[in-house]
Amino acid sequence: MQPSYTEDSLVEQPAIALFAELGWETADCFDEEFGDLTGFKNLSGLNLGRETSSEVVLISRLRPALERLNPKSSASAISLAIAELTRDRSLVSAVQANREIYNLLKEG
Repeated sequence: MQPSYTEDSLVEQPAIALFAELGWETADCFDEEFGDLTGFKNLSGLNLGRETSSEVVLISRLRPALERLNPKSSASAISLAIAELTRDRSLVSAVQANREIYNLLKEG
């Protein structure tokens, strides 16, 4: 049997296993179904509330986490934080984008 040298076997599955080992909730989203599935049978059983696979931030999970971490913040402040955290940073270097997010999380 020939070994499988794919991105899935060399990167994705080891990363998923590592996150699970560290106590994170993991999901293999290869068969995720997108959009509002109200009234439809979800064949894969997996819907994270995204419209497309290009949505990498799960707002439906981010908002409650921010509310739990910042119980005195208003709904509008939480919405502003989400907008800032999810702002498109594709025109800056990855280092600069990471630095901006780090500073937002650390210093507000």
